Amino acid sequence: MSGNIGETDLSVLLSTLHFTVHPKVFVFATTPIDMSPSPQSKLPPSAIQMSFREAEGTTVITTLDDLKKYHPDLEYQFPCRMITLQVHSSLEAIGFLATVASKLAYKGISCNPVSGYYHDHLFVPVAMVDDALEVLTKTAEDAKARSTKE
Repeated sequence: MSGNIGETDLSVLLSTLHFTVHPKVFVFATTPIDMSPSPQSKLPPSAIQMSFREAEGTTVITTLDDLKKYHPDLEYQFPCRMITLQVHSSLEAIGFLATVASKLAYKGISCNPVSGYYHDHLFVPVAMVDDALEVLTKTAEDAKARSTKE
């Protein structure tokens, strides 16, 4: 089945934005493409939040606890928290993540966004999660105020 699933209207996406912060610390790890065993061979599927093959190796997002438990020798970086944007955005939505990421960037907050089938997820530095939540809350409030004026 194909077709557009999820919301595409930017004003609707922003004005209905709410989110969930996951309690665990996540990290990004990678192994060279020719390295054996791969991170997936040591990490059970339930421990992998996301994996993505690149020319240089496979990137894996997992919790710091799971990485230390299953693959303690693997280097990692970017300890972060995952914020799930609880609005069913379409994969074809234009400007949603760009708007959110721009607002975070304006406040000096880095984020690594990942789009899933149903939701978008932001990985933000552990120390910046509260600031990121303030930005997201204000973004939604501003969008709601604009939508009620129209």
